[in-house]
Amino acid sequence: MIILYRLVKLQVYESKMERTNWTEIEFILQGLSEYPRIEKLLFVLCLVMYLVILLGNSTLIILTLLDSRLHVPMYFFLGNLSFLDIWYTSSFIPSMLIHFLSEKKTISFTRCVIQMSVSYTMGSTECVLLAVMAYDRYVAICNPLRYSIIMSKALCIQMAALSWSLGLLNSLIETVLAIRLPFCGKNIINHFVCEILAFVKLACTDISLNEIVIMLGNIIFLFSPLLLICISYIFILSTVLRINSVEGRKKAFSTCSAHMTVVIVFYGTILFMYMKPKSKDSAFNKLIALFYGVVTPMLNPIIYSLRNAEVHGAMRKLMSRQ
Repeated sequence: MIILYRLVKLQVYESKMERTNWTEIEFILQGLSEYPRIEKLLFVLCLVMYLVILLGNSTLIILTLLDSRLHVPMYFFLGNLSFLDIWYTSSFIPSMLIHFLSEKKTISFTRCVIQMSVSYTMGSTECVLLAVMAYDRYVAICNPLRYSIIMSKALCIQMAALSWSLGLLNSLIETVLAIRLPFCGKNIINHFVCEILAFVKLACTDISLNEIVIMLGNIIFLFSPLLLICISYIFILSTVLRINSVEGRKKAFSTCSAHMTVVIVFYGTILFMYMKPKSKDSAFNKLIALFYGVVTPMLNPIIYSLRNAEVHGAMRKLMSRQ
């Protein structure tokens, strides 16, 4: 606590001594500027994937709102996840597409902070929301007779609100600490977007406090929800294995398969990014980060609708109305 206090005191003092005019600061998003042909290819790929993200997630939201059969907790949380993915990708993909085709890849301080805070809010919220969805599947499999009582409408709204509030709080704390830093050098961000760790590393002061808070945020919002998800699926697995009929076990697994796949894709990509050996090829590292930011939100609606009879039925019903 004493160390944290001194770090905060030192940072406040330095920010007063080296006050920076935010309106004059611009950042250069380096991306893959050294590979212009690859950037043009990425423009086409990312544009197509962004359109799929908008179409797929918007369709899921519309279906969950219009079809009464989808007015259940699982699809309520899925609608939140789809809404989140739209906002998350819209915070950086449009500007990234422009930078792919332009020679001037600059972004103002204000736009960079907004992009960074929105994407961080959505990423933190998604971690908590996936844990909430795992709890919903746990109740559905392990307490089916009390499911409608436990997962009431009020509780679902409260859990969704908690997910959004925690994500916003985490982003707010880290963003406020980041914007207090003074910048006085060549502000080149070696990334496609304004990523918070790359952002704070450009500051011309001690960033120990920022690094500690970012590390704590990653532990709380990445590994704590993952632990809760694992615990939920341990109970689910033990319950499913006690079901006598093969058909019953298959049906129980099918209700969880989509969520399990989304969790594996989401956390698998993150863990690969953080746990893979350090690579000198920064281009490869940036492409992996781009995969996490664009491909994962695109796959979510595809995974949830691919083998889901209820979603297929709602889609056919909507098309018949048209």
